[in-house]
Amino acid sequence: MTWLWSLLVPLLLLDIPCIYSSTTSDLFEAWCISHGKTYSSHQEKLHRLKIFEENYMYITQHNKNNNTAANSSLSYTLSIDNAFADLTRQEFKASRLGLSSNGLIRMKLGGSTKGYDGVANIPTSLDWRDKGAVTNVKDQGSCGACWSFSATGAIEGINQIVTGSLTSLSEQELVDCDRTYNDGCEGGLMDYAYQFVVKNKGIDTEDDYPYQSRDTTCNKNKLNRHVVTIDGYIDVRENDEKQLLAAVAAQPVSVGICGSERNFQLYSKGIFNGPCSTSLDHAVLIVGYGSENGVDYWIVKNSWGKQWGMNGYMYMQRNTGNSQGICGINMMASYPTKTSPNPPPSPSPGPTKCSLLTSCSEGETCCCARNLFGLCLSWKCCELNSAVCCDDHRHCCPQDYPICDTKRNMCLKQTGNYTLVKEFKKKKSSGKLGGRISLLGAWNL
Repeated sequence: MTWLWSLLVPLLLLDIPCIYSSTTSDLFEAWCISHGKTYSSHQEKLHRLKIFEENYMYITQHNKNNNTAANSSLSYTLSIDNAFADLTRQEFKASRLGLSSNGLIRMKLGGSTKGYDGVANIPTSLDWRDKGAVTNVKDQGSCGACWSFSATGAIEGINQIVTGSLTSLSEQELVDCDRTYNDGCEGGLMDYAYQFVVKNKGIDTEDDYPYQSRDTTCNKNKLNRHVVTIDGYIDVRENDEKQLLAAVAAQPVSVGICGSERNFQLYSKGIFNGPCSTSLDHAVLIVGYGSENGVDYWIVKNSWGKQWGMNGYMYMQRNTGNSQGICGINMMASYPTKTSPNPPPSPSPGPTKCSLLTSCSEGETCCCARNLFGLCLSWKCCELNSAVCCDDHRHCCPQDYPICDTKRNMCLKQTGNYTLVKEFKKKKSSGKLGGRISLLGAWNL
């Protein structure tokens, strides 16, 4: 094997694809390319390879044991396909969780528990995705804002059920502005988020206040855009699976779970049945339920992107006989209430003012093309909303990829131990108002 490693190790240190073989180093190379991962040094890459190999061995053993299990209906599969295969369990816990599950704090809020009851007349299976009440799977990144994604998902659901309109809502508004009890990327609780939206008289859209995967300053202008409202929220009785089922039959429901186990991190498909504790540290959204081969399950929407689990979803076993539910899923469920209509749309903001005599079109960003002693003498327009203007005065980057690398013609985002790049199509330039500045292009995904 020594001679083989002497050939493979140099290849591992290059950001280029390798010829496929059955070795884990080749799998790691292909995995890095698939997920756009690069590392800060050769040593860091070798360290990540070692972790990847350990996870791969763990996955292989789990799947082998599951294939020989006596009750195959309870089997689920692990995989290296998601973006977390180079993380230890401790690193994963530090970067992807963020639920504050202090029960005393929840009691202080005083959310009503007079919610849906009875399971006699509910359907045997239900999927709110089929009814148009669930937005696309989102990705919280390395920010511990799972609570905000769970809360917006539940609000999106009840808003669609009441109004017939599915609107993706702003997690970033909750991360930035909901600071009375919640703590942005450091964690929070869905009940507080509902309370914030009620007090604020609404919440803005994802498009208008997009997610940044980090804490930023609250945008007061966008805070005042009340696109979707709710009336209040309901706390499902703790450890009451029947009431939880009745609630999910009526609308998507936020829940707390233990999401820090290694099997959860590397989950791929099937009905998840543990092992996991009931120490709640992650927030997700139940969007339905069903049964397979006599085994009942919840349909759970996560906020770790579409490459985790089943396109961002997982099945979690229900009716286990344990009142707390698998991973504590029955312990802390809640959902928003809504009967009142949303406010009328706000008037269009119109052009973006750059100076007294210069403006850019709605949805564009003013960037200074030439300045003297800190005074901008001429402006150009970036065809992105709230963009980052690059120091070369010729390019701009989207706010979710805010690092300008003009030498390599890239827009970058630092996430944990690796850097992501993103491609944007250039639009034809225009001479209007001093011209348009171009977006950085030619990415290597």
